Amino acid sequence: MNLIRRVATLIFKDVRLYYLNRFFALITVLSFLLFLGVYFLLPRELEDSTQLGYVGPELPALIRESAGEDGVFFARYDNADGMLAAIVAGEIAAGVEMPDDLLDRLQSGDKLAIDLYTSGSLPQEFRQVYALVVEELVFAWTGETLAFQVEDQILGPDMAGQQIAARDRMLPMLSVLILMVETLGLASLITTELTWGTLRALLVTRVGIGTLFVSKGITGVTLAFLQAALLLAVTGGLATQPALLICFLLAGALLVTGIAFLLSAVSKDMLTVTGWGSLALILLSIPGLAVVLPGLTTGWIRILPSYYLVDPMHRVLNLGASWPEVGGQLLILVVYAAVIVAAGVLTLRRRFA
Repeated sequence: MNLIRRVATLIFKDVRLYYLNRFFALITVLSFLLFLGVYFLLPRELEDSTQLGYVGPELPALIRESAGEDGVFFARYDNADGMLAAIVAGEIAAGVEMPDDLLDRLQSGDKLAIDLYTSGSLPQEFRQVYALVVEELVFAWTGETLAFQVEDQILGPDMAGQQIAARDRMLPMLSVLILMVETLGLASLITTELTWGTLRALLVTRVGIGTLFVSKGITGVTLAFLQAALLLAVTGGLATQPALLICFLLAGALLVTGIAFLLSAVSKDMLTVTGWGSLALILLSIPGLAVVLPGLTTGWIRILPSYYLVDPMHRVLNLGASWPEVGGQLLILVVYAAVIVAAGVLTLRRRFA
């Protein structure tokens, strides 16, 4: 019971000191309101590109004059490789390659297959619209409907029926960012206590070093988790698989608490904490950017621990993933968090010596 009372006393002290720091108290509130505002200001509905890539002979005059009237604009490319790269990079949603001898082959009676390349994230109804555009393109050349077939070639995973609005893609990244804000606050708190000698003074009393780290850990996990959970609750994210998301948020809070220990071990003041913390924030945000802008990064982001927080949260929130589908990623995240917490504790203990 004495141990529990000592830990509770230390937690109360840490929370009180945390919010006595006006800078981080203000940043905590403002960051929460900012992230919440960003979410609600982003479009609720999905906005799809209506630009069609084109490789082939000169477009008919009728098509050039009417381009854009039906919401479809043509982006001309010199070769198919450039067009396909643009589709994969997300610059355009679809593209068509016409052979140079298209008219001769059609008028000779050949049944020709024309490849329409589309992004895997393009809705099925938009693919059908682009196919109709190709048919209109051939009709503008010939003045009649000839024998040809539009073959849809999908680049990347087929996400038809699973398109995601910008703000829903952003939500997992916002959760990571708000976790990191709490990390900076905890790291600053520990660094200040080290500078003032408060932690060494506590160790002279009955408070052992284990009790000290347990109280700091609980404080860090609680502050980080509550902010992130509140963000998901207000945005409606917790309506989908709440128990699973809470487990990921708790593991993520433990991860950033370990990072806070590491930051405080190498920092001398709040300015140093902010500098190192900003670098950590940028690195941990990269997997979130990959969700917001698919194709931005490659498989190397899997070495970042935040990938195992952002990616499964995205799959749960936006794709309806369940425990069997993301349970392995949760385990990896917990292992990452445990290793980083252990490294942070060992590194920070050296400053006590």
